[in-house]
Amino acid sequence: MKGRPRLAALGAGVFAALLLLIVALPDEGPVVTVDIPAGATLPRVAEILDSAGVVGSAGLFHAYVRLRRADRELKAGTYDLPTRTSMRDALRRLTRGEVQTVALTIPEGFQLQQIAPRIAELSSSSEDDVRALLDDPGLWERHGVPGPSLEGYLFPDTYRFARGVPAEAVVDAMVARYQEIWTPERRALLDATDMTEREVVTLASIIQAEARQIDEMPRISGVYHNRLDSGWLLQADPTVLYALGGYRERLLYAAIDSVEDSPYNTYSSRGLPPGPIGSPGALAIDAALDPEVHEFMYFVAWPDGSHVFTNSLADHNAAKEDARQARESMGS
Repeated sequence: MKGRPRLAALGAGVFAALLLLIVALPDEGPVVTVDIPAGATLPRVAEILDSAGVVGSAGLFHAYVRLRRADRELKAGTYDLPTRTSMRDALRRLTRGEVQTVALTIPEGFQLQQIAPRIAELSSSSEDDVRALLDDPGLWERHGVPGPSLEGYLFPDTYRFARGVPAEAVVDAMVARYQEIWTPERRALLDATDMTEREVVTLASIIQAEARQIDEMPRISGVYHNRLDSGWLLQADPTVLYALGGYRERLLYAAIDSVEDSPYNTYSSRGLPPGPIGSPGALAIDAALDPEVHEFMYFVAWPDGSHVFTNSLADHNAAKEDARQARESMGS
């Protein structure tokens, strides 16, 4: 009978220690990065947390998780966890999957070929696999966007993902963000036009590529609307560059002629190209939906990124000459 008080005291001591480790501790230490491998068993997870100093005892953490029947809820990933934390807090973070995230920033105007490497850098897929995914001809239909590909529908923004996230999950999030920008107000503006959603996003992508100053977007949009309404060729250099496969310092007539048969060559094909040439931001989409009303038919870029807008071809040619002289005076 003498052993029973000792056992009771020992059990009380273990319970007290377990309780102390369960509740939040007042002296949490610095944050450490901990990797929980996929398929790690509970004893392995407990060892990792103990070795990193996150929990005070692997054995007690193992017992606590089993007591909570949460051993099947632990999620793999990279975590930022404070040392000397409570088992309750550590378990909460691991069961919620509060993993370390990495920022993914897609600037306005980026094309699929520029987006693919950024997705591959943080995902579990190679760049070739990401490109193959984005080039899937049926992907745009499965995501419910106007097409004719995903070009233009991976919305430019800053996202946060766990490193190693599947590329498909990144694409899903970016398309979902695109769909979110189509608020009832923007849908109402779209309904008031004679354009489809694809046409608006296509025009917005051209505006995005042309504009260096945000406040000029509605005016640039007005020029293109005037040209479309008048049946003129758009003659938008960014669409030709898209047909050529990328940016060039100078767009020569020979290069324009080399892609004469491309539907993206707006020097030879009337109307808008078949689809977007990049990912426009919300301001470019707004400009396409609600252009500035004016009579300008031309614009010329100046070295500072601004544009000179004109009504007549004579004034346009004079503005081009002024812009050329300005570039020469700057040595560009």
